[in-house]
Amino acid sequence: MAKQIYPCLWFDGQAKAAASYYCSIFKESKILSENPIVVQFELKGAIFMALNGGPKYKFTPATSFVIECDTQNEIDYYWEELGKGGRYDQCGWLDDKFGVSWQIVPSILHELMADPVKAPGVIDAFMKMSKFDIEALKNA
Repeated sequence: MAKQIYPCLWFDGQAKAAASYYCSIFKESKILSENPIVVQFELKGAIFMALNGGPKYKFTPATSFVIECDTQNEIDYYWEELGKGGRYDQCGWLDDKFGVSWQIVPSILHELMADPVKAPGVIDAFMKMSKFDIEALKNA
C-alpha cells in the first residue's frame, strides 16, 4: 500500500467551513483540493477528507483526534481555539463547533503514567480536570 490511510469526516454541508477552520488553527496546514462534495486538507502533515454527506450521521466521542502538547501554552492554545463554540468535557476532551471530538493532552502524560508509584496520583488528579494542567500532574 503506497498511500497513507486518512480519515473522512462527514459533515452536513459544512466541509469547506470545517477544513478552513482547522487549517486556521494548526500551523503548517492547507487545503489540498476541493469540490462541492469533498474537501481534502492537511494538518501538520496528516491528510484529512471532509465530506458534505448530509444530515444522516453525526460525530460522537467514540472517535477523537489526540493532540499531544509539550507545553502548557500549547494545551491552552488548542483547548481555547478548538473549544470555541463547542463543548468542553473531562480529562482533556472537547467537542469543537462542528461536533468533532479532540483530546488535548500533555506529551509527558505517558511518562507519568508509566511510573507505578506516581500513576495513581496522576490518574486521581486528571480525573478532576477538564483542561489538563501539566504542573498539577507533575506534582500529583
